[in-house]
Amino acid sequence: MVMARRLYASSPVVDGLPLLAESEFWAAHLVEMYEGSQVESFGVDPADVEAMLEHLSDKAAWPMFRIPLAGGHSIVVHYNSGEEYTSTDYFIVHPDWWTNDLVLASTDEDRIGPGLCWAELAALLPAPEGEDGVTDPHARLLLLLPVLGDTNIPAEAVTLVQEALTAQGAPDDCEELARRLLQGHPMWGAAPWSFDEDERAWICAGEHSPRKEPLGDHLPDAQRRALDACLTPLGG
Repeated sequence: MVMARRLYASSPVVDGLPLLAESEFWAAHLVEMYEGSQVESFGVDPADVEAMLEHLSDKAAWPMFRIPLAGGHSIVVHYNSGEEYTSTDYFIVHPDWWTNDLVLASTDEDRIGPGLCWAELAALLPAPEGEDGVTDPHARLLLLLPVLGDTNIPAEAVTLVQEALTAQGAPDDCEELARRLLQGHPMWGAAPWSFDEDERAWICAGEHSPRKEPLGDHLPDAQRRALDACLTPLGG
């Protein structure tokens, strides 16, 4: 079961930001999503990727990444190296929400996802001014790709993912890899999404998605309004 984020306070969490400069990190982070492709598609040595996977599964140091959004919100990515295997948890958080963080996706045995449609992910690529954390749009895109699962992917998405991959060291001819990464995480795949005009929220039809209800539906009114304000651009 996905760990509540407050429980990470007693876990060996470390800042993962320095890992983003390592090209083998991206091949390791996305390893479950390019089955059938060669790791060399990322322009890295397979031995280096194996070493990075071991690093990410270190039980004494769990990397965490913060992707700042508007209004003080963030998406937090936690690697969770439990007793049996390493999973990755994705939350939307706010300093006032300590007991109400929203799970976007998790690769643990509960297989929670997808958590974002393409329209949302594309809108989240620019970082707010003056924020710390993961602010580079290429890094934000690749870090959040496992959360994506959308049957309606525009052609521009392939170009954006390809540009992000080459920015991190992949060869220029990585279009096939970009297309594969946009097919959705194998734990939940791609699903249809629709925009609810009344709720002003994207809704996912995926069996394992936490987005079958409006995002933040259970939050108190004030917190829901703040979340809506943060995510307003996501409605297109």
